[in-house]
Amino acid sequence: MTISFEEYTEANIRLNEMIDLVNDETSESDPLMVEFMKVSEIIETYEKEHFHIDYPDLKEVIRLRMFELRLKQKDLSVLLGVSSTRVSEYLSGKRPITLEVAKNLHKKLNIDAEIILQ
Repeated sequence: MTISFEEYTEANIRLNEMIDLVNDETSESDPLMVEFMKVSEIIETYEKEHFHIDYPDLKEVIRLRMFELRLKQKDLSVLLGVSSTRVSEYLSGKRPITLEVAKNLHKKLNIDAEIILQ
């Protein structure tokens, strides 16, 4: 289903008009809620096609978390239970990340599993 820019714009205007009229208590069978869901679907479809955002690269996310947590490669190696050399290989892309390291990245650095699995 291809959505034109005009349809997208109209859907956004209508959604803004409806936003205060629909809430969690509104029945799914309510005509206003049905329209709200259709309008939302139009917007989502258009944005997926025209404003698609990929997941960030895992190596960059690891570097970002290291920065945020003020970790050096040596600190990260201790957290992940691998050598500093191995961390360097992961960050340079020379070695794939193992399942055990992936689990530790998720648990200890709170990196989203979707990013790890991509």
